Order: sequence, then structure tokens, then C-alpha cells
Amino acid sequence: MGSRSRKTGAVLSAAVLALTAAHGAAFATVAGDSGRSSICISNARRVTSGPHEHLLANYFGINAWSQDFRKLLALETDLNGRLPEVADTCSIGLVDIGTGKFDPFAKTVCWNFQEGAMAHWLPSGEVLYNDLRNERFVTVVRDLSSGHERTVPFPASAVSPDGRTIVSVNYARLRLTRPDYGYPGDGQDAREGVQWPDDDGLWSVDLATGRGKLIVSVASCRDSMPHISSAKGLAYFCHTTFSRDGSKIFWLARTVEDYDKERRKGDVGRQTVAFTCNADGSDVRRSFPDGWNGSHFNWKDGSTICVTAKFGGRKWTHVEYTVGDEAHAHVLGGGALDWDGHCTYSPDGRWLSSEGYRDAQNNRHWKLLRLSDGAVFDLGCFFVPEAYRPSYWRCDLHARWRADGRQLAFNSTHEGSRQIYVRDVAVGAFQTK
Repeated sequence: MGSRSRKTGAVLSAAVLALTAAHGAAFATVAGDSGRSSICISNARRVTSGPHEHLLANYFGINAWSQDFRKLLALETDLNGRLPEVADTCSIGLVDIGTGKFDPFAKTVCWNFQEGAMAHWLPSGEVLYNDLRNERFVTVVRDLSSGHERTVPFPASAVSPDGRTIVSVNYARLRLTRPDYGYPGDGQDAREGVQWPDDDGLWSVDLATGRGKLIVSVASCRDSMPHISSAKGLAYFCHTTFSRDGSKIFWLARTVEDYDKERRKGDVGRQTVAFTCNADGSDVRRSFPDGWNGSHFNWKDGSTICVTAKFGGRKWTHVEYTVGDEAHAHVLGGGALDWDGHCTYSPDGRWLSSEGYRDAQNNRHWKLLRLSDGAVFDLGCFFVPEAYRPSYWRCDLHARWRADGRQLAFNSTHEGSRQIYVRDVAVGAFQTK
């Protein structure tokens, strides 16, 4: 399969994109002239294999690599075709990138096909993940060397870069409003009868002490969130993330007009806005205006962020802006990124990877944007078999960069089952593989 780069910024005198394909997956090498960044991306390599299915143990954009880059945090399951229930425990462990061996260290009830178990590596080398313990959703912090673990009485939604703080949201409420992102069981009070809770929302939790503080309530944002006109409507927070310097928190704030329809996959009337605040909950502000309906996002640094949104008359596109200066938001990639993708900046901030939902031919496309000149390159497409097309147990690619920028990891089903893949990345002079 052949392809060509799309020129959306300055003219590229020596841009090269070489593509080959196998089983519907495209592999690429991208380079630029001597005056611009160049990059080489190798063929996708499957790390895990059957008979069990595997997925990365956290959401897109979150680091999954061990400190020595030899292992990935992963989940192993035999479940597909429905949402996980309390009885559907999932093995969490490490997969060796070189051998593909999966070494489980625990089981968890708190997982789903989109965000895994929200597992994170801490700077200490410990691992944290969510679980249901003593009828409560908790964060488990585990020392993999000794096996010692402790629990924090809040489930993790995001972890600060220094590993000292987590942000927590209500995963039981998410099970009502977004079942494919929530957790089963009675681990939290979903506050099902309260549209605008003043005792729930965004929690900041000290990992050392386990003490949590409600820093932004759902009710406090009511005047800045979409209106609810139905008795079956609910407001909720989800999808939180710290800026790269740990100074700010970004999250999505949503309302649904009828959460019972969500359970039946009907038209729930979901509307989305977003907020940012300082890490201590101060300076709460709307992050983009009504109508954007933002979906995916990633911080570039301590103040700049990319959000996929309905912006400038487009159905979906990738928008970059500085927090507090949304008036000067601008579209990335010209028209070549006019779709809803999982956008992630490379560690050096020079590249943006984004892969999206399946098209009419059931292929998931993957693009790479060079930020220096706006050039967009096609990293190929990945076929989605019929068994993985329903929304609740779909398999998004959910790519993420290794901390040194030398590898990309992702989930895919293009070879017939849900497995983990990696692509090696080299930067600098032009290379081919």
C-alpha cells in the first residue's frame, strides 16, 4: 500500500513517507530535510499473543513503560462482547517487550476496555492501579520487588508528575453516565438522585497519607456547564490530567439528559465543556467555550494543550491553545486532522501522534503531525474485526510515547484478537527500516 505525505505548512523539499502494509496495518518511515526535524518509525511489532487477550493497563497518553524500558504495564483477560461486571476480575502485570511473556502480579475488579485499570508508574518505581477492596473503590500502591502494597481510599483518575498526588472522580457515577469508563459494583456512591452534587466532583488525594480533599464540586460549576432540563439528567466530571509541570489540572465536565438511555445506547443528549484549575483547586476557569464539545486532549507543557473539538465550523478537528488564551486557539494540521483522534505530543514537543475511530471500511487511521511546519504524515490504518466494533468493548489504538520518545505502544485487533504492539522510533538524520 502506498501513501504520500500531506503538505499543510511550509513547503517540504525532501519529506519522505514510505509505507508498506500487512494484515491491514501500515508501517512508516518519515523524514524531513536537513533544516527540519526528521523521524523514523519502524514496523509495528506485536508484543503479546493468545490465547488470552491483552491491553495496556491505562489510558492513552499515559506512560506504560518500566524505568528500564523493558516492560509494559498490561492487563490480561478472556472477556469480550460485554462490559466487565464485578465477577470479571482481570489480571494486571508486566509484559516483557522482548519475549512477550506476561507476568501477573495482581487481579483487579476496577478496569475497562478504554482506560484499563488506570495503572501508573510512580517515580519511586512503585506501581499504582485501581481496585475494589472492602466494598470501596481504592488506589492500590504496590512495590513490585517486595510485593508490599497499601491502599488509598480513592480511585485514581490522574497522577501528578512527582507522584505525590492523585486526582479522583466518581467511577460509580461514570458507570451510569458512561458505562464503558466506569466501574461495576458499589465501590462509591453514584449519587444517582442528585443532578448537581455539592459533595462530589474533583478530589485531590495525598498518596502518602491517603487524605482526600474536594477541590472542585460539580455543583460549583453548574452556571458554567450545559443546562439539564430532564429529571433523568445528570452532571458529572471525567477525564482528568495534570499538566506536564504538575501546576494545572484539566478535566471534562458533562451533562446527560437521560442516563437511562445510556444504558440502552440511546440518545442521551450528552454535552461537554472543560475546565482547568491550579493543582490545589484554585483559579477554576472554563477551558473552551460552548459548542466545542471537546473529546480528547493532551498537554504539551505547563500551559499549552491540544483538544479535539468541533471548532471553526468543522465537525471535528485538532485545536491547540494556551490555557487562559482560548481566543487565540488555532487548528493543527490544516484540514488533514479534521477528525476526532487520540492526540499525544512527543516528549520533546516536536510531534503530535493521533489515531481515531474506525471509518466506513472499519479501519482506524493514524496520523503524525510535525509541529515545526504543520506537515501531516499517514502512519497507516488498522482493520477492526466485527467482534470489536460495538462501542462498549471496542479496541481503540490509544497510542502513547515512551518517556524518551524512542517507542510508541498501542492496542489493536487487526490480527484477530486484542493485543499490544510497539513501534520503534528514531530521530535525527534520515533513516529507513
